[in-house]
Amino acid sequence: MAETTPAVRAVLFDMDGVIVDSERYWHDAQKERIFPAALAGEYPDLDETTGMYYKEIYDYLDEHYETTVSKAEFVDLFDEAAREMYREQVSLLDGFHDLRDNLVATDIAVAIVTSAPPAWHSIVTERFDIAVDETVSAADIDGDGKPAPDVYEHAAAVLDCEPSDCLVVEDSKTASKRGNAPA
Repeated sequence: MAETTPAVRAVLFDMDGVIVDSERYWHDAQKERIFPAALAGEYPDLDETTGMYYKEIYDYLDEHYETTVSKAEFVDLFDEAAREMYREQVSLLDGFHDLRDNLVATDIAVAIVTSAPPAWHSIVTERFDIAVDETVSAADIDGDGKPAPDVYEHAAAVLDCEPSDCLVVEDSKTASKRGNAPA
């Protein structure tokens, strides 16, 4: 008997770097604004924090580097950079609306699963007129943010799917490993 591939019931899209081209802007903001204002001495390689929930980045930096601001000040720096970037700089990646429409036409649920808080992903969905079944933020869950699997598992549950029925579309190496790992 031939083995069958499980049907995909939902596609979970990351927002930054997948739906919008924000990763380069995040790298610039961290290098030029956030890290100089928040760290003394050495800065991390940008890949160390790419894909992490921004509030957890501070904890990581505080553990491994010399922070010069409080967590609240760090969060404010990130929030200010994000609002400017999402309103003025990012572009929607080509073909997203067509892909979303094709998935919906074949009864596949579409969700955004992001480390961005609701205030940020709302800017993106409104600015680019993006309609999805659900948007799940790391801020919405009682668990760890990316790259931990918690946010993906939560999204699957919200969509009434098993994690194994979901396809994760990620650009961050650490997050994609966790998003596509078996539950």
